[in-house]
Amino acid sequence: MTNKETGAKGEQLAQEYLKKQGYEIIEANKRFSKACEIDIIVKYHDTLIFVEVKTRSTDFCGSGLEAITKTKYNHIKTGLFQYLKETKVKYKKFRIDAISIILKPEIKINHLKNL
Repeated sequence: MTNKETGAKGEQLAQEYLKKQGYEIIEANKRFSKACEIDIIVKYHDTLIFVEVKTRSTDFCGSGLEAITKTKYNHIKTGLFQYLKETKVKYKKFRIDAISIILKPEIKINHLKNL
C-alpha cells in the first residue's frame, strides 16, 4: 500500500468511527492552500470540530500523533479560521481534534480531543 492509499484508508476509517460516535460529517479534505488541508470537518452538538487524521501501517515508528508538529497545528488553525470566515453558519464553539490510526497487526484508533 502506498502512503497515499494508507492515508485514504485511515481517513475512511476515521469518518466511520466519527459517525458511530454521533458526529455529523460536514466536509472532508478541505484545502485552503498548498500547506493547509483539513482532513475532516465534523459537527457534534453545537461544536464544529476540525480533525487531523494520521495513519500508520504499524506502530513500529510510533503513533501518528507524534507527527503533528507545532507547524502542522498552526496550519490547521489557519484553515480553521479561514473556514469560519467563509462559512455562512456561525459557530460559537469549535476545536481541533486528532485521530491516530494504526492498521496492523489490528486496527487501533486513538481520538485525542481538543488539542
